[in-house]
Formats: sequence, C-alpha cells, structure tokens
Amino acid sequence: MKFGHHGGNHPVRDNRTGRVDISAQNHNYAVDPESLPEGVQVTHINLNDQSCAGLVFPKMKLMSLQYHPESSPGPHDSDLAFGEFVELMKNNRL
Repeated sequence: MKFGHHGGNHPVRDNRTGRVDISAQNHNYAVDPESLPEGVQVTHINLNDQSCAGLVFPKMKLMSLQYHPESSPGPHDSDLAFGEFVELMKNNRL
C-alpha cells in the first residue's frame, strides 16, 4: 500500500451482498489476498484502491474487517457486520 487509509469517508463494498458502506479507516497496511490460505475468503473491498477490507475463514469461525465499524459515519453503516459477528458468537458458544 503506497499510502495508508486515513479518514472517515472510505467506501467499502461487501462482495457477498453488493452493499456499499462508508467507513472510517486508519491504517498503513492491507492484507494481500494472494497470501491467504485456502478457505479464507475476501468479503470486503475498499472501492478507492480495491484493497482487501474484510475477510472470513469459516473453517476457523473467524471474521475480520480492515476498518472501524464502531465509528461508521452513517446511522446504519456496518449494521450487517455487527449482526454477522453476533450470529457467529451465538452459533459457536462453548
């Protein structure tokens, strides 16, 4: 990544639904999708530079976002991400 992502106006697309949210980001590195092991799926893309903004690893019951969903600019941005996380926790209680 030549320049990091900083600020509260980065469009991120969920590849599974096509939904675009505006996200707050503050990082200088991104995951290289070609470096991911088998079974890990890129779920979100930063629309400014096509960098990886989210992924899931269903086998390990993991998900990750490369932005700050808790500080979303809009009232409903990132609702789906939090909902997905809550469902993951409900379905995998110890």
